[in-house]
Amino acid sequence: MLHITDQIAIEDWELTEQFIRASGPGGQNVNKVSSAVELRFEAERSPNLPAPVKTRLRRLAGRRWTKEGAVVLQCDETRSQTRNREIVRDRLAELIRQASVAPKRRVATKPTLGSKKRRLAAKKQRGEVKALRGQVGSEE
Repeated sequence: MLHITDQIAIEDWELTEQFIRASGPGGQNVNKVSSAVELRFEAERSPNLPAPVKTRLRRLAGRRWTKEGAVVLQCDETRSQTRNREIVRDRLAELIRQASVAPKRRVATKPTLGSKKRRLAAKKQRGEVKALRGQVGSEE
């Protein structure tokens, strides 16, 4: 069981781990050992996540969200399989923690009376500058 917050905990059946060979340098170890971890979390089917958290998680996950409603995370940072496993679980927990925080509603504010007056004064001044430009007296 993976504890995220006091209210949210993820069951083991919701997580699927697959160990794959990592890319990059590592010598002969890279060809022999499957140290990279691919974690799949069935978020859409999870009974432990509230609906608003699921929608925010979908937006936060981006390309890591599959059509089936799962979040897929990969980690091949270290040569240790257990360390990669810890890293990817921490990433999932942090992603769900971010999704569990509801964004604050933006309160629309009105411009102050002073700012309205300053804006109108600036427009009037600019209009006067433009009005003085084009009038050239006729020389006959």
